[in-house]
Amino acid sequence: MSDSAYVPPKVWTWQRDGEGQFASINRPVSGSTHERPLPVGRHGLQLYSLGTPNGVKVTVLLEELLEAGHAEAEYDAWCVNILEGEQFGTGFVDVNPNSKIPALVDRREDPPVRVFESGSILLYLAESFGAFLPREPRARTETLNWLFWQMGSAPYLGGGFGHFYAYAPEKLAYPIDRFAMEAKRQLDVLDRALAQRPFIAGEAYTIADMAIWPWYGWLVLGELYDAAEFLAVHEYPHVRRWAEAIASRPAVQRGKRVNRTWGDEALQLRERHDASDFD
Repeated sequence: MSDSAYVPPKVWTWQRDGEGQFASINRPVSGSTHERPLPVGRHGLQLYSLGTPNGVKVTVLLEELLEAGHAEAEYDAWCVNILEGEQFGTGFVDVNPNSKIPALVDRREDPPVRVFESGSILLYLAESFGAFLPREPRARTETLNWLFWQMGSAPYLGGGFGHFYAYAPEKLAYPIDRFAMEAKRQLDVLDRALAQRPFIAGEAYTIADMAIWPWYGWLVLGELYDAAEFLAVHEYPHVRRWAEAIASRPAVQRGKRVNRTWGDEALQLRERHDASDFD
């Protein structure tokens, strides 16, 4: 099929036998498909996630909070296998009606607080612990500028470029070219900002860096979509410098392992319930 062969019907209907890696779990409706209560561990913070870029944002923050001495940031991290549809279980849907990882339940509160969407979780935890989010209004606003930049931009990198370049059952020139152009534009935005300062929002390491790094940091480090050469990421030296600096942080190295179920077995930690799990 050529790029121009598809003629949209007057009314779109869902084809259940669609192709592609995620065809078996994609659907045009929300809600649960089966009964599945969520497990609950002994810590106040219960995370239900997977070690994808969106999940890693949160585990990196939790590990950074623990590294900084915030003992109440201890957490249980439960793996949610999205390829098996576990995000459509009743328990998970109760926490996140959008059925996307990550999702957090703060059981320190009575009644417990549900938090979903990765950016919301980062902001909730940063405010709860008073860490990695500046209090001074100008610096706080700059941090939130970049946090929300990431939330709006990453779908073009993931659902756009990543899907058509790495996962689509058929390689089509138009969407790959369109989203490759946008991915490079976003990398250029980051590179120009990071040419002026060590971290994305200024002198301090913040939740904005933690949100952006698992997407764009992994991309320039060759760990996302096997696309570093295709996108000529060597053209963004400031992003590379920043990505390497963050990757060297012990808390980031731990957070990257949590809920990871693929790749090098030494870097996988399906569930995390205690710091000793990393040993």
